[in-house]
Amino acid sequence: MSKTHPESRYVHGHHTSVLRSHRWRTAANSAAYLLPELRPGQALLDLGCGPGTLTADLAARVAPGQVTAVDHAPAILATARAEAESRGLTGIRFDTADAHALDFEDDSFDVVHAHQVLQHLADPVRALREMRRVCRPGGVVAVRDADYAAMTWYPEHPGLDGWLDRYRRVARAEGGEPDAGRRLVAWAREAGFAEVTASATAWCFASEADRAWWSGLWAERTTDSSFADLALAGGHATAEELRATAEAWHAWGADPDGWFLVPHGELLCRP
Repeated sequence: MSKTHPESRYVHGHHTSVLRSHRWRTAANSAAYLLPELRPGQALLDLGCGPGTLTADLAARVAPGQVTAVDHAPAILATARAEAESRGLTGIRFDTADAHALDFEDDSFDVVHAHQVLQHLADPVRALREMRRVCRPGGVVAVRDADYAAMTWYPEHPGLDGWLDRYRRVARAEGGEPDAGRRLVAWAREAGFAEVTASATAWCFASEADRAWWSGLWAERTTDSSFADLALAGGHATAEELRATAEAWHAWGADPDGWFLVPHGELLCRP
Protein backbone atom coordinates (compact mmCIF):
# COMPACT_ATOMS: atom_id res chain seq x y z
CA MET A 1 0.00 0.00 0.00
CA SER A 2 1.45 3.38 -0.95
CA LYS A 3 1.59 6.05 1.73
CA THR A 4 -0.40 9.22 1.13
CA HIS A 5 0.10 10.84 4.54
CA PRO A 6 2.92 13.12 5.77
CA GLU A 7 5.92 11.42 7.31
CA SER A 8 7.22 11.75 10.85
CA ARG A 9 10.14 10.19 12.67
CA TYR A 10 10.15 8.75 16.19
CA VAL A 11 12.48 11.14 18.00
CA HIS A 12 13.43 8.91 20.94
CA GLY A 13 14.28 5.69 19.11
CA HIS A 14 14.81 2.53 21.15
CA HIS A 15 18.06 3.17 22.96
CA THR A 16 18.36 1.40 26.31
CA SER A 17 17.80 4.72 28.11
CA VAL A 18 14.45 5.05 26.33
CA LEU A 19 13.40 1.49 27.05
CA ARG A 20 14.16 1.91 30.76
CA SER A 21 11.48 4.59 30.80
CA HIS A 22 9.01 2.63 28.66
CA ARG A 23 9.35 -0.55 30.72
CA TRP A 24 8.50 1.43 33.87
CA ARG A 25 5.01 2.19 32.52
CA THR A 26 2.15 0.18 33.96
CA ALA A 27 -1.62 0.27 33.79
CA ALA A 28 -1.62 1.87 37.24
CA ASN A 29 0.78 4.73 36.47
CA SER A 30 -0.09 5.28 32.81
CA ALA A 31 -3.66 4.11 32.09
CA ALA A 32 -5.66 4.53 35.31
CA TYR A 33 -8.26 6.61 33.45
CA LEU A 34 -8.99 3.63 31.17
CA LEU A 35 -9.18 0.83 33.74
CA PRO A 36 -12.87 1.30 34.72
CA GLU A 37 -13.77 0.69 31.05
CA LEU A 38 -12.06 -2.71 30.83
CA ARG A 39 -13.94 -6.00 31.10
CA PRO A 40 -12.95 -9.66 30.68
CA GLY A 41 -13.51 -10.84 27.12
CA GLN A 42 -13.03 -7.52 25.36
CA ALA A 43 -11.02 -7.25 22.15
CA LEU A 44 -8.34 -4.59 22.63
CA LEU A 45 -5.96 -2.90 20.21
CA ASP A 46 -2.81 -1.39 21.74
CA LEU A 47 -1.33 1.04 19.23
CA GLY A 48 2.36 1.79 19.74
CA CYS A 49 2.96 -1.01 22.23
CA GLY A 50 6.73 -0.50 22.57
CA PRO A 51 8.36 -3.05 24.91
CA GLY A 52 4.98 -4.33 26.03
CA THR A 53 4.79 -3.81 29.81
CA LEU A 54 1.68 -1.64 29.58
CA THR A 55 0.22 -3.97 26.94
CA ALA A 56 0.66 -6.95 29.23
CA ASP A 57 -1.10 -5.17 32.09
CA LEU A 58 -4.06 -4.35 29.85
CA ALA A 59 -4.15 -7.90 28.48
CA ALA A 60 -4.43 -9.30 32.00
CA ARG A 61 -7.45 -7.03 32.58
CA VAL A 62 -9.37 -8.15 29.49
CA ALA A 63 -8.40 -11.86 29.51
CA PRO A 64 -9.65 -14.13 28.03
CA GLY A 65 -10.25 -11.40 25.46
CA GLN A 66 -7.85 -11.09 22.53
CA VAL A 67 -5.29 -8.24 22.51
CA THR A 68 -3.65 -7.04 19.33
CA ALA A 69 -0.46 -5.08 20.00
CA VAL A 70 1.14 -3.14 17.17
CA ASP A 71 4.11 -0.86 16.69
CA HIS A 72 5.76 0.82 13.73
CA ALA A 73 9.18 -0.66 14.64
CA PRO A 74 9.49 -4.41 13.99
CA ALA A 75 12.53 -4.83 16.27
CA ILE A 76 10.74 -3.72 19.45
CA LEU A 77 8.05 -6.37 18.98
CA ALA A 78 10.50 -9.11 19.97
CA THR A 79 10.93 -7.38 23.32
CA ALA A 80 7.16 -7.09 23.72
CA ARG A 81 6.66 -10.77 22.92
CA ALA A 82 9.25 -11.72 25.52
CA GLU A 83 7.44 -9.60 28.11
CA ALA A 84 4.15 -11.36 27.41
CA GLU A 85 5.80 -14.78 27.52
CA SER A 86 7.48 -14.00 30.84
CA ARG A 87 4.03 -13.33 32.33
CA GLY A 88 2.42 -16.40 30.79
CA LEU A 89 0.07 -14.30 28.64
CA THR A 90 -1.02 -16.14 25.49
CA GLY A 91 -3.86 -13.93 24.27
CA ILE A 92 -1.71 -11.23 22.64
CA ARG A 93 -0.97 -10.99 18.93
CA PHE A 94 1.92 -8.73 17.88
CA ASP A 95 2.39 -7.07 14.49
CA THR A 96 3.66 -3.94 12.77
CA ALA A 97 1.20 -1.22 11.81
CA ASP A 98 0.93 2.28 10.40
CA ALA A 99 -1.23 4.40 12.72
CA HIS A 100 -2.37 6.51 9.77
CA ALA A 101 -3.72 3.47 7.89
CA LEU A 102 -4.59 0.56 10.17
CA ASP A 103 -4.91 -2.80 8.44
CA PHE A 104 -8.04 -3.87 10.34
CA GLU A 105 -11.68 -4.11 9.39
CA ASP A 106 -14.19 -1.55 10.62
CA ASP A 107 -15.62 -2.23 14.10
CA SER A 108 -12.90 -4.73 15.05
CA PHE A 109 -12.21 -3.80 18.68
CA ASP A 110 -14.03 -2.92 21.88
CA VAL A 111 -11.10 -0.86 23.14
CA VAL A 112 -8.49 1.03 21.11
CA HIS A 113 -5.62 2.39 23.20
CA ALA A 114 -2.60 4.58 22.41
CA HIS A 115 -0.18 5.86 25.05
CA GLN A 116 2.36 8.55 24.10
CA VAL A 117 1.74 7.93 20.40
CA LEU A 118 -0.13 10.89 18.91
CA GLN A 119 2.64 13.35 19.81
CA HIS A 120 4.97 11.56 17.41
CA LEU A 121 2.65 11.42 14.40
CA ALA A 122 2.60 13.82 11.48
CA ASP A 123 -1.20 13.57 11.27
CA PRO A 124 -2.69 12.71 14.67
CA VAL A 125 -6.22 13.54 13.49
CA ARG A 126 -5.96 10.98 10.72
CA ALA A 127 -4.71 8.41 13.25
CA LEU A 128 -7.66 9.18 15.53
CA ARG A 129 -10.04 8.71 12.60
CA GLU A 130 -8.49 5.31 12.01
CA MET A 131 -8.81 4.44 15.69
CA ARG A 132 -12.45 5.51 15.55
CA ARG A 133 -13.04 3.42 12.42
CA VAL A 134 -11.78 0.19 13.96
CA CYS A 135 -13.62 0.73 17.27
CA ARG A 136 -17.00 -0.98 17.63
CA PRO A 137 -20.18 0.93 18.46
CA GLY A 138 -20.35 1.16 22.23
CA GLY A 139 -16.58 0.80 22.49
CA VAL A 140 -13.98 3.33 23.60
CA VAL A 141 -10.86 4.93 22.16
CA ALA A 142 -8.37 5.90 24.89
CA VAL A 143 -5.39 8.19 24.28
CA ARG A 144 -2.87 9.74 26.66
CA ASP A 145 -0.01 12.08 25.77
CA ALA A 146 2.45 14.24 27.66
CA ASP A 147 2.60 18.01 27.23
CA TYR A 148 6.23 19.11 27.15
CA ALA A 149 5.64 22.86 27.40
CA ALA A 150 3.70 22.25 30.62
CA MET A 151 6.48 20.23 32.25
CA THR A 152 7.90 22.02 35.25
CA TRP A 153 10.64 21.45 37.77
CA TYR A 154 12.48 22.86 40.75
CA PRO A 155 15.06 24.20 41.35
CA GLU A 156 15.21 26.29 38.19
CA HIS A 157 18.13 25.37 35.96
CA PRO A 158 19.11 27.07 32.68
CA GLY A 159 20.43 23.77 31.38
CA LEU A 160 17.00 22.17 31.64
CA ASP A 161 15.37 25.22 30.05
CA GLY A 162 17.71 24.65 27.11
CA TRP A 163 16.86 20.94 27.04
CA LEU A 164 13.12 21.63 26.83
CA ASP A 165 13.48 24.23 24.09
CA ARG A 166 15.76 21.96 22.08
CA TYR A 167 13.57 18.88 22.50
CA ARG A 168 10.48 20.75 21.27
CA ARG A 169 12.38 22.07 18.24
CA VAL A 170 13.72 18.64 17.32
CA ALA A 171 10.34 16.96 17.76
CA ARG A 172 8.60 19.48 15.51
CA ALA A 173 11.36 19.32 12.92
CA GLU A 174 10.73 15.58 12.72
CA GLY A 175 6.99 16.02 12.16
CA GLY A 176 5.63 15.59 15.69
CA GLU A 177 3.87 17.80 18.25
CA PRO A 178 5.51 17.64 21.69
CA ASP A 179 2.74 19.65 23.35
CA ALA A 180 0.14 17.06 22.38
CA GLY A 181 -1.58 16.75 25.76
CA ARG A 182 -3.40 20.10 25.47
CA ARG A 183 -4.43 19.39 21.89
CA LEU A 184 -6.12 16.01 22.37
CA VAL A 185 -9.66 17.38 22.71
CA ALA A 186 -9.33 19.49 19.57
CA TRP A 187 -7.87 16.58 17.60
CA ALA A 188 -10.60 14.18 18.74
CA ARG A 189 -13.35 16.66 17.83
CA GLU A 190 -11.81 17.13 14.39
CA ALA A 191 -11.64 13.34 14.02
CA GLY A 192 -15.42 13.18 14.44
CA PHE A 193 -15.92 11.60 17.85
CA ALA A 194 -19.44 12.07 19.17
CA GLU A 195 -18.44 12.01 22.84
CA VAL A 196 -15.11 13.05 24.36
CA THR A 197 -14.30 12.89 28.07
CA ALA A 198 -11.07 14.66 28.99
CA SER A 199 -8.94 14.35 32.10
CA ALA A 200 -5.35 14.94 33.16
CA THR A 201 -2.86 13.19 35.40
CA ALA A 202 0.86 13.56 36.01
CA TRP A 203 4.03 11.72 36.81
CA CYS A 204 6.04 13.27 39.63
CA PHE A 205 9.70 12.51 40.31
CA ALA A 206 10.93 13.83 43.65
CA SER A 207 12.36 11.07 45.83
CA GLU A 208 16.10 10.46 45.75
CA ALA A 209 15.64 7.22 43.80
CA ASP A 210 13.17 8.76 41.35
CA ARG A 211 15.39 11.78 40.73
CA ALA A 212 18.40 9.57 40.06
CA TRP A 213 16.42 7.37 37.67
CA TRP A 214 14.69 10.19 35.76
CA SER A 215 17.73 12.44 35.47
CA GLY A 216 20.00 9.54 34.56
CA LEU A 217 17.90 8.26 31.71
CA TRP A 218 17.38 11.77 30.29
CA ALA A 219 21.08 12.57 30.55
CA GLU A 220 21.82 9.40 28.60
CA ARG A 221 19.07 10.10 26.04
CA THR A 222 20.52 13.57 25.51
CA THR A 223 23.89 12.28 24.36
CA ASP A 224 23.35 8.70 23.16
CA SER A 225 19.84 8.17 21.77
CA SER A 226 18.24 8.93 18.42
CA PHE A 227 17.32 12.33 19.83
CA ALA A 228 21.04 13.19 20.02
CA ASP A 229 21.59 12.10 16.42
CA LEU A 230 18.65 14.17 15.20
CA ALA A 231 19.65 17.21 17.25
CA LEU A 232 23.16 17.11 15.77
CA ALA A 233 22.08 16.36 12.20
CA GLY A 234 19.44 19.11 12.24
CA GLY A 235 21.79 21.76 13.59
CA HIS A 236 19.80 22.10 16.83
CA ALA A 237 22.83 21.51 19.06
CA THR A 238 26.53 20.79 19.10
CA ALA A 239 28.01 17.77 20.83
CA GLU A 240 29.39 20.09 23.51
CA GLU A 241 25.93 21.56 24.13
CA LEU A 242 24.43 18.10 24.48
CA ARG A 243 27.09 17.11 27.01
CA ALA A 244 26.38 20.29 28.97
CA THR A 245 22.68 19.43 29.01
CA ALA A 246 23.44 15.93 30.29
CA GLU A 247 25.50 17.48 33.08
CA ALA A 248 22.56 19.75 33.92
CA TRP A 249 20.32 16.70 34.25
CA HIS A 250 22.77 15.06 36.64
CA ALA A 251 23.06 18.27 38.68
CA TRP A 252 19.28 18.51 39.02
CA GLY A 253 19.02 14.83 39.97
CA ALA A 254 21.60 15.25 42.74
CA ASP A 255 19.76 18.18 44.33
CA PRO A 256 17.76 17.03 47.40
CA ASP A 257 15.20 19.77 46.65
CA GLY A 258 14.65 18.43 43.13
CA TRP A 259 11.07 17.95 41.87
CA PHE A 260 9.90 17.26 38.30
CA LEU A 261 6.33 17.11 36.98
CA VAL A 262 5.25 15.53 33.69
CA PRO A 263 1.59 16.39 32.94
CA HIS A 264 -0.54 14.31 30.58
CA GLY A 265 -3.76 14.94 28.75
CA GLU A 266 -5.98 11.88 28.41
CA LEU A 267 -9.24 11.17 26.61
CA LEU A 268 -11.95 8.56 26.54
CA CYS A 269 -13.67 8.89 23.15
CA ARG A 270 -16.88 7.27 21.99
CA PRO A 271 -17.41 6.70 18.25
